[in-house]
Amino acid sequence: MSDAETGTVYLVGAGPGDPDLLTVRARKLLDSADVVAHDSLVHDDLIESIPASTRQVDVGKRPGPDGERTTQEEIHDLLVETASEPASVVRLKCGDPTVFARGGEEAEALDDAGVDCEIVPGVTSAIAAPGVAGIPVTHREHASALTVVTGHEDPTKAESALDWGALADQVAAGGTLSILMGVGKLPKNMAALETAGLDPETPVAMIERATYDDETVVTGTVATIAERAREADISPPAVTLVGEVVEIREAVDACLRSLQRQTGRVSSARLRSD
Repeated sequence: MSDAETGTVYLVGAGPGDPDLLTVRARKLLDSADVVAHDSLVHDDLIESIPASTRQVDVGKRPGPDGERTTQEEIHDLLVETASEPASVVRLKCGDPTVFARGGEEAEALDDAGVDCEIVPGVTSAIAAPGVAGIPVTHREHASALTVVTGHEDPTKAESALDWGALADQVAAGGTLSILMGVGKLPKNMAALETAGLDPETPVAMIERATYDDETVVTGTVATIAERAREADISPPAVTLVGEVVEIREAVDACLRSLQRQTGRVSSARLRSD
C-alpha cells in the first residue's frame, strides 16, 4: 500500500488511570482521530471524553460475559484495516504502549503491512503507581536502580524468562523491583525471591487501581504481603513494589493524608509492616 492509500496508526499511552495524567500529545490525537481502539482498562472518563463522531472499538483482552476476548492477531488486522480507509487511528493503551503492552508487536505488524505508525509514550504504572502512593522508585539514600518485570510468568516453571536470583540480588544490593500484572502469582513471586536469598523482612507495597478514587495501598514484607493482600482483597490492576524505598511512604504520610483530604481520594487498607 502506498502512503496515499493508508492512514496513520498512533500507539498511544493513556497513563496509569486518571485522565488528568494523559499527555498533551495524546489528548490532541484523541480529539482528532477517526478511530480509537482502546483497552478495557482505560478509564471510563477518558473514553467518554472522546468525540461522539469518533468510531470506538473496545479491543480489551479481559474475557467478557460470554468468555470472548480480542486476540492480538485480531487487533493487528483491525489496525491495518482501519488505517487503509485511510484514517487517523489511535490505539489507546493503559500506561505506556511499550511497557508490557505489546506496542512493539503492533508496530512490527503495521510496518509489515506498510502502514505508518507513531509511538506516543504514556506514564507507566510501574513508576506512577508507587509515586502517587508516596513511594519513589529511586532515592539517593535508598535505591539507585530500578527493574521492571512482568508478574504473569510462573516462577516455578523450568524455563522461566526471569532470573529470580538476579532480581533478589538487585533488591538486596539496594535496588527497587516493580512487578506489573502480578496479583495472581504474588505468593509464588514472593516465594521465589525468598528462595533466591532475599531477606523475608524486605519491605513490599501493593498499589491497586492507582490514581483512581478507590486506590488501595497495602504494605508489608516479602514474607507477609501475600496474606495482607488477600485480607485486603487486592485484585488487578495492581503494581507490586519491592525494596527499601517502600519505607519512604511512612516519612511522607502526613502530606499524603493532607492531599487526600483536599482531593477526596482515599487510600484504603493502609496496612503497616510493623
